[in-house]
Amino acid sequence: MASVPMSGGLPGVFMNSGTSSFADFLGAYRPEMLPGSRVVQGGAERLNIPHATTIVAVTFPGGVIMAGDRRATAGNVIAQRDIEKVFPADEYSAVAIAGTAGIGLEMTRLFQVELEHYEKMEGRLLSLEGKANRLATLIRGNLGMAMQGLVVVPLFAGYDLERGVGRIFSYDAAGGRYEEHEYHSIGSGSVFAKGALKKLWRPDLSREDAALVCVQALYDAADDDSATGGPDLTRGIFPVLAEITDEGYRRVPDGDVGGLARAVVEARHDAPGGPNAPLR
Repeated sequence: MASVPMSGGLPGVFMNSGTSSFADFLGAYRPEMLPGSRVVQGGAERLNIPHATTIVAVTFPGGVIMAGDRRATAGNVIAQRDIEKVFPADEYSAVAIAGTAGIGLEMTRLFQVELEHYEKMEGRLLSLEGKANRLATLIRGNLGMAMQGLVVVPLFAGYDLERGVGRIFSYDAAGGRYEEHEYHSIGSGSVFAKGALKKLWRPDLSREDAALVCVQALYDAADDDSATGGPDLTRGIFPVLAEITDEGYRRVPDGDVGGLARAVVEARHDAPGGPNAPLR
């Protein structure tokens, strides 16, 4: 796109009132900067790229909690022990990544800017449904990379200001969007985490018990999936937990998560298979 530099040094395109989608703007001005615009020569199987693994989300009356383990793997090697996979998307939502870590982190940053750009252009927050749809569009734009093996499948959750409830959205690699109810998990350890979630979730969970259910589910995932990292008491590395309510996004302090993780590990000494349902 041709543009005329302004006196301040910015191209004229930056001064025009255009689309409320930053991704559309970037695609028109500098499409090569979008995450899905690259080509992997020879295929992704030749690259030993770190992958993020297991994410869980649990609803409770008044909101939703999202949690992720801290391990990234490259083949059979632990590439990083303390990677973060759960991020604020905006004030009332969170996004977490599973799959190719580098592209997932880049897509997350683009999604954050997308929502901020919309708010500045329109003067209001995008609805939770609208946010979920915008993320689906970004994932669809990465389809070419996914076909080369660089797959990113985020999980999105937030507090719906119109309905007054927490909601969870999952996606496929082609950008298909699906609303999940009660709880959900993605990543390599998700089949094991879902078993724990199914056993422990109940509709009247307190905020504290919802957080404990997330830690229990991630522990079960790590117990059976080598790509999922369990609580590392020696290094003090624990899952990242974030809660989203009508008060907004809040990351649960590491000290509080560490207390939950230590309690879970201690209880597993007596019951290695975890607690029976219900949680309490």
